[in-house]
Amino acid sequence: MALLITDKCINCDMCDPECPNGAISMGDDIYEIDHNLCTECKGHYDKPTCQSVCPINNCIIIDPEHVETEDQLLEKFVVIQNLA
Repeated sequence: MALLITDKCINCDMCDPECPNGAISMGDDIYEIDHNLCTECKGHYDKPTCQSVCPINNCIIIDPEHVETEDQLLEKFVVIQNLA
């Protein structure tokens, strides 16, 4: 399950530097998460750091259009690490 930044985002810049996969970048209006790079921090941390540092409740949610199992997220983590 990749994560999604909702329109509640206030562009506070807290999440971008915390993403270990570089999945977060500034979009047209708010920050966006690249679902191809988001592993919900699996392989790095116990929980998503972007959600931990975000000052807005429920601003970063599970992306309903990109649902993945924990095994799929860990496989994605391995692929991303091999590309780095």
